[in-house]
Amino acid sequence: MNDGALRPARIDPGNPSFDEALADARALVDAELRRALAGEAGPIAQAMLYACKGGKGLRGFLVLEGARLHGLTKVQAAPVVAAIEALHAYSLIHDDLPCMDDDDLRRGRPTVHRAWDEATAVLAGDALQSLAFELVCRATIPAEARVMLALTLAQASGVAGMVGGQALDIAAETAPEPLGLDEVTRLQARKTGALITWAAAAGARMAGADPAPLIRYGDALGLAFQIADDILDIEGDAAEVGKATGKDAGAGKATFVGLLGLEAAKARARSLVEDACAALDPYGKAADTLREAARFVTSRRK
Repeated sequence: MNDGALRPARIDPGNPSFDEALADARALVDAELRRALAGEAGPIAQAMLYACKGGKGLRGFLVLEGARLHGLTKVQAAPVVAAIEALHAYSLIHDDLPCMDDDDLRRGRPTVHRAWDEATAVLAGDALQSLAFELVCRATIPAEARVMLALTLAQASGVAGMVGGQALDIAAETAPEPLGLDEVTRLQARKTGALITWAAAAGARMAGADPAPLIRYGDALGLAFQIADDILDIEGDAAEVGKATGKDAGAGKATFVGLLGLEAAKARARSLVEDACAALDPYGKAADTLREAARFVTSRRK
């Protein structure tokens, strides 16, 4: 692949609003996935596109905004933006299956195994995972950057990351003793946080820059995101959240709210948002949209 073949106008160096950047990321994901699946009209492709619709698009936004910070084009960023959303959608399809969390509702619509069947859901998830790595490898960035993105995405999504965290979560349901705060923090850093951190650092890695500040940002953001999810499970309205609420408490899962209490959990989330914003100091005002995203995490209603 010619890494310099596509050099259109660079991403606007001015700071977009968070809402604008989030909508831009969602549009890029939709266009990129439809392009990748053009000609595939069967139920698997339909289920793949269905699973990627209706989400917040936060992970794709993080990739896009990190790319903007480092002077990359939307054309360069688009495959990687779509890749993380495809991989995230795969994880949700499998997480919703009867053998996992057994959910009927996701993003306000029937889960994939309810809209189709379990076999289609498994295969659509498998295909989205494969597509994520295909998209990373298609990005018009230097080969070394593509290799690093693929390697780190495999680490963040595999047994040392998201999948490992999910396994710990399942095991905790039948453990003789409930998990403590440190154990839940480590679990969620893998299950939820690993992909958020990868998305946050992707722009720096694409540009061959030091990803450390954005890794710190992503680590804090990912934990704040999970605490906010735990709060929504208690306080959220299922119609607004788009999925069942109260399930964690009903299943006896160890959560940040259960371990800290509601108000202390909210205070911990706010503190993590401050940590995330502080990690962006090296970027100055150019990172204000990422700061806005961190504040959104603790104020969202779905």
